Amino acid sequence: MQQRQLFLSHLAQTSDFPLCIEVEKAEGVWLYGPDGQAYMDLIAGIGVSNVGHRHPKVVAAIHAQVDRYLHTMVYGEYVQSPQVLLAEALVGTLAAWRTPSGHAIDNVYLTNSGAEAVEGAMKLAKRYTGRTEILSCFNAYHGSTQGALSLAGAEFFKRPFRPLLPDIGHLRHGQPDDLGRITNKTAAVIIEVIAGEAGVRVPAQAYLQALRERCTETGTLLIFDEIQTGFGRTGTFWAFEDYGVVPDVLLAAKGMGGGMPIGAFMAPQALMQVFKNNPILGHITTFGGHPVSAAASLAALQVIRDERLCETVAAKAELFRSLLVHPAIREIRHKGLMMAVEFSDFDTLKRIIDRGIANGVITDWFLFCDNSMRIAPPLTITEEEIREACGVLVRGMEG
Repeated sequence: MQQRQLFLSHLAQTSDFPLCIEVEKAEGVWLYGPDGQAYMDLIAGIGVSNVGHRHPKVVAAIHAQVDRYLHTMVYGEYVQSPQVLLAEALVGTLAAWRTPSGHAIDNVYLTNSGAEAVEGAMKLAKRYTGRTEILSCFNAYHGSTQGALSLAGAEFFKRPFRPLLPDIGHLRHGQPDDLGRITNKTAAVIIEVIAGEAGVRVPAQAYLQALRERCTETGTLLIFDEIQTGFGRTGTFWAFEDYGVVPDVLLAAKGMGGGMPIGAFMAPQALMQVFKNNPILGHITTFGGHPVSAAASLAALQVIRDERLCETVAAKAELFRSLLVHPAIREIRHKGLMMAVEFSDFDTLKRIIDRGIANGVITDWFLFCDNSMRIAPPLTITEEEIREACGVLVRGMEG
C-alpha cells in the first residue's frame, strides 16, 4: 500500500478532508514531498517551528542528548541537566518582571504539551486559591483534553463531550465591560494575550491593565496562555512584555520545542509549592520535560536570542502587509508574525488556500474565524521568501 493509503487506513482521522501532503524532508521554511515537491510553510506547523524546521543547532542538541540518555525517571525525581538548564533559561527570560505581589516567576513545571500545561495551571489555581470558578474567553482555544476543552468558548466543540468541568464562565476578549464577572469566587482567569483562534484579535493595553487590576483586587490568579505567542512570535520573547502586564502563571508550548513536543506552566515558587503537600505529588507526569525535548527547547531559546530573531519580526511583518494588497482582502490583523488576512467568506478563503498549496505555499484558517487566513511563518523566513510567498498568494486571489 502507498503511504497515503496507509495514512487514511490506519491513522485515526480528525476530519473527512485531511490535507494529505506527504512530507519526506523539512528544512528552514520548506517542506519537501517524496517526488521533490517543495512547499513553503507559512504556518510553521501551527506556530511550532519558530526557528525553522530542523534548525542545525536544535538538531545538534538533539543528537548530543540522544548520545547521553533518554527517559530515566518520572518528572521531578532525578536531577537531569536538560531540564535544569532549560528551567534556568526560561526563568532568565522573565527576570525583569514581577507579579503584583512582588514575586518573580521563578518556578517551571515542564509538560508534554500546551494542553497539559493548561491542565496543570487549572489545578494550580484551584489548589492555591481554594476556589473552583475559572473564567476563559469566548472563541478561545486552550486544548482538547477534557479540562482544557471545558475552557473553550465555542459550544460547537464542547457539546458532544459534555458533561465537562463545572464552574467555568466566559468573558469577551478585550471587552472591559465583562471584567465585573471576576469576583472573590474566581480562582483564575485564563486568557490569550493575543486571541489566536478567534482570528488574531489584539487587545488594548488599557484592557489588559484593567484585567490585571481586577484579578489582583479579587485575589484571582491571572494566567496568560502564551502557547502561540511565546518564543518570539509577536516580536518580543513573550507577548505580555509589550504590554507591561505580568501574569501570575505563564503557559508556553508550540514554538518552545524547536519542533519537539514540550510545554510548561511557570509561576512563583510560592504558588507552585502547593503541589508538594495535601496531597503529595499534587501534579505528576511521566514524560513531561523529556530530556531530548528539553535539550531541543534550550537550543531553540538560544537560537532566538543569539540570532536576535525578535528584532527582525516587525520588519518582516510590515513586508507581508505591504505585499498582501488585493481588493479581495478586507482587513489584515497582526501582532508581529502572528497574522490574520480576512476575506469575505470561507469559500473565498478556501479557494485561495487551495490555490496556494497547489503552487507550493501552505496557509490555513482559524478555528473560530474561518474567513481569515492564518500566516505565522518561521521567524527565520527571509525577505526573498516573503516576496515569493506573497506573490503566490496574491495571484491566487485573482478570479
